[in-house]
Amino acid sequence: MTHAFVFGKFLPFHQGHAALIDFARRHCDYLTVLVCASNHETLPGTLRAQWIQDTYAHCPEVSVQVLDYREEELPNTSVSSEAVAHVWADTFREVVPGVSLVVTSEPYGALVAARMGIRHLDFDRVRAQVPVSATAIRQGMRAQWSYLPAAVQSYYRRTVAILGTESTGKTTLTEQLAAHFGASFVTEAGRDLISDSTSFNRADLLLVADEHARRIAAARTTAGPLLLLDTDIHITQSYAQLTQGAYLPVPAETYVRNRADLYLYLLPDVPFVQDGTRLPAAERLHLDEIHRQTLSDFGIEYKEIGGDWPARFQQAVALIEEMLRAAGTL
Repeated sequence: MTHAFVFGKFLPFHQGHAALIDFARRHCDYLTVLVCASNHETLPGTLRAQWIQDTYAHCPEVSVQVLDYREEELPNTSVSSEAVAHVWADTFREVVPGVSLVVTSEPYGALVAARMGIRHLDFDRVRAQVPVSATAIRQGMRAQWSYLPAAVQSYYRRTVAILGTESTGKTTLTEQLAAHFGASFVTEAGRDLISDSTSFNRADLLLVADEHARRIAAARTTAGPLLLLDTDIHITQSYAQLTQGAYLPVPAETYVRNRADLYLYLLPDVPFVQDGTRLPAAERLHLDEIHRQTLSDFGIEYKEIGGDWPARFQQAVALIEEMLRAAGTL
């Protein structure tokens, strides 16, 4: 039986790493993926390992292991050096005993193998098959988004929910922001399933909650670094509170699917437009109060967006850019 291993920082894990792992899988019976995490790195090795475990959950022959190390004790360099390779090889011998093959895309792989007394296989050292590197991704994740496996995309993707009472421009702002950021967005299910917001029942609201959650789940499979939601489950719950005096009994998964990283709440300080399907103007303001209470009941913190239409757009863009910058995806 051939027990092989691959090693790296996987910071972050990308499709080039996956190609290396797949190549190694074809040349062994059992594969250990060793995530080397330095004490000077902020992204935990356990998180990087989880990305790989999620990606290879269907492959029982693949196991993932984390090697936490101190840079003061192990050299943190990608430069090929026999001395450095020997230090790492001696560590690998202790961490993954019994291996007979190491697979790498780096010239120092052969040096490690020689020190350990095992075979070495070289894979696509010039990155011809998957032309990407972790360094390139860290320098411009948005441009390299397609090279990230689904598990990694899920970690870096940010979701923004656009909330507010009726006739505050939620749909218009969502579409403007989607165009500005080149982002995906989820349309409001209530608009499609309830033609008149003055005439609906509890069953209608349950249908809206289920359909909106389904749309969000579908959008997450293809969305880029930013996903925008035109309203969410809390707004649906608010309508239930307004008309039924009680919240809907929805599954916990519905809230998970609706989770956002940033909630923008549009103030009712723009002219009310009655299109024939909306609540009367006075009830619109009452609904605004119910919305706020609902968000408070569910522990949702939000940023208020007010002013004229251009001001709303500018405020929203600034808040989203701040969030994306912090995530490293701007």
